[in-house]
Amino acid sequence: MENKKFLVNSEETGRQIVISLRTKRKYYIESISDSKRPADWGDLNPVTKKVEGSYGSKYTGAITESESLITTENGFSNIETIKGGSPYSIIEQMDAKYPDAI
Repeated sequence: MENKKFLVNSEETGRQIVISLRTKRKYYIESISDSKRPADWGDLNPVTKKVEGSYGSKYTGAITESESLITTENGFSNIETIKGGSPYSIIEQMDAKYPDAI
C-alpha cells in the first residue's frame, strides 16, 4: 500500500513511515489520541505567564481513531494497536519474521 498523502503534516498528525534497512519492508505508524489538544494551547510568555500565539488544533502529534488511514478498507493488513510503549519494538518483532532483502 502506497499512500501519497500519508506524511502530509506529519508533525500535526504523528503519522510516520518506517522502512527496514534489512528487509526493505515499510511499516506505517499513526499516533491515536482519544481527544485533540485543547484549542487554547500555544507559546507561554515567560513574563506574563499567559498563553500567546494559539495554535488551535494544529501540531497535536496525534489523530483521532476516526481519522485513521490505517484500515483494512485502505488495503492495510496485519494491523497492530498498542497502548503505551514504543511502536518501534513491535516493528522490530514483526520485521524479524522476514528474511533479508536481496
